[in-house]
Amino acid sequence: MTSTAWLTVLTTTDSEEKARLLAQGVVEARLAACVQISAPVTSVYRWQNAIETTQEWQLLLKTTAERYDELEAHLQEAHDYDAPEIIAMPVVRGSARYLGWVSAETAPVTSGGS
Repeated sequence: MTSTAWLTVLTTTDSEEKARLLAQGVVEARLAACVQISAPVTSVYRWQNAIETTQEWQLLLKTTAERYDELEAHLQEAHDYDAPEIIAMPVVRGSARYLGWVSAETAPVTSGGS
C-alpha cells in the first residue's frame, strides 16, 4: 500500500444542515467512507476585496486517491459556495485495518450479471 493511496479531504460550509447534507451525499455515493463534521469554526478570509469573518462547519472526508476526482466533482456540484474550499491531504500512515475499510467503503459498485 502506497502512502498516497488515501486522502483526507477538507471542505467547509456555512450551516450544520448543509454540512450534514454534504456528508450524507458523499457517503451515499461511496465517494467517502466517513465524514467528520466539526463544531463551528471561525473563518477569516478576503473575498471580493473585503475581509470577511464567518462561522463555518468543517468537514473532514476520508477517501482514496482513486475516488478524489469524483469526490471533488460531487462537492463542486452540491456546494453552494462560488469557490468552495476543497483541499486534499495525503494520509502518510494509518492502521491497515482502517485504511482497508476506507478502500472497501469507497470502492465503486460494479453491477454483476446473474
